[in-house]
Amino acid sequence: MGHSYTEPRTDTAHHNPVHTPNLLHGYPHLNFLPPILGGAQITAENVNYHRPGETGIDILHRCVALEALCDSADSFPQPRCHPETRRIMLDKLYNWSRFNRACGIFFFHRIIPRAPNLLAIMQTLSRRLQDAGHLGGAFLFKRHHSTRGNTKVLFATLAYQLAGNHGPFRPVILQAVERYPSIVHRDIEVQLKHLIIEPRRTLLDAPPPILLVDGLDECQDEKTQEQIIRLRGYAARQCSSRFRFLVASRPEPHIRDILGDSSLDGLNNALNIKQSFNDVRTYLKDEFSCIHHEHSRTMKKVASPWPTPEILNDLVERSSGYFIFASTIIKFIDDKYFCPTERLETIQNLNPVDSGGPFAVLDQLYHQIMTTVRPHPRLLDIILQCVVYSCGLNSLDIDRILGLQTGDTQLILRGVHSMIKVPPDDEKWSSITFHHEYT
Repeated sequence: MGHSYTEPRTDTAHHNPVHTPNLLHGYPHLNFLPPILGGAQITAENVNYHRPGETGIDILHRCVALEALCDSADSFPQPRCHPETRRIMLDKLYNWSRFNRACGIFFFHRIIPRAPNLLAIMQTLSRRLQDAGHLGGAFLFKRHHSTRGNTKVLFATLAYQLAGNHGPFRPVILQAVERYPSIVHRDIEVQLKHLIIEPRRTLLDAPPPILLVDGLDECQDEKTQEQIIRLRGYAARQCSSRFRFLVASRPEPHIRDILGDSSLDGLNNALNIKQSFNDVRTYLKDEFSCIHHEHSRTMKKVASPWPTPEILNDLVERSSGYFIFASTIIKFIDDKYFCPTERLETIQNLNPVDSGGPFAVLDQLYHQIMTTVRPHPRLLDIILQCVVYSCGLNSLDIDRILGLQTGDTQLILRGVHSMIKVPPDDEKWSSITFHHEYT
């Protein structure tokens, strides 16, 4: 006879196992969990996953990474693609996610460090899918973050969104969690199988849910990243055309190797997000127009369009087609404490680089930005704290760590906003972050 696995009730005064009612009657695929601990019954004496009165959505809510959702406050302000840029790429990704029946995984990447424009593509795509009612769920990884860097909550977080975004999935997923509350603490392979794959098998007529994962290279270790790719391949194979996984990452060697594995043949597409000179030109042109309008008092005598086509062409050429350069110079020039024309001249006076591509240009740009900052003996100390504690410190935290007066960190970092995002002190849950991973 096979072993049975039963979660306890936690509101009983005894330690004897109590069988829960079969909440999944009518969902035979979800009688799933294998025996654990040698087939022994789990009692309230050694586990307490279920709190009295909790529903399935309550249990999931306790275990998900809400900061990893595409519309979370943690990612505000959310980067979005300029309306006239990345249109072909966004259309390709959208059409694949909605209409392609040939493969279940789309892996897209870029060949430079993961910059805001890659995140902007995912944010723009997720919002488009969400508005159309096709987004199943999203998870945005972030290195060193306490929850967004944790793969243990990946599939529970996706299942939580799937239950909320797609009505047919809700009762199946929540009943599974209510019957076996410990599922949210099991291995990610078990979570994927029983929170996502098995519910999908019971809903064959439902449209394929689209699950987005951004920054795979930013989660934990290489082995875990490889496991996630393999598990997505497993899910795509098990559910055929009934799932869509879209993964964004830097193409690290181990990730390229696993994508080339024969076990994933026919299950994934890959797309390299190449640099685009035309998109950068469009972005710069519109941003300069906004700066000209918003700084009207200091730029009354500056003719429009500004800057001249020759200067714009030079900036586009220097960018090598990468948004990381373009967005940095815009943040540098659009500073209310300086004259935009003078800041633009500073950028123009950067010495041309003979080799090294956009990274060498960026090094020059960051160096130039630092030289324009008003000297302060604690500036480098503050930046060092931002690097060391990249998992999340706000300005008040740094004030306390370094023994500064309240507000000093805000004041000292005022000149480097083009490199570092510094939320206001009243946003206590928002941390200081680097706009780009140039560190």
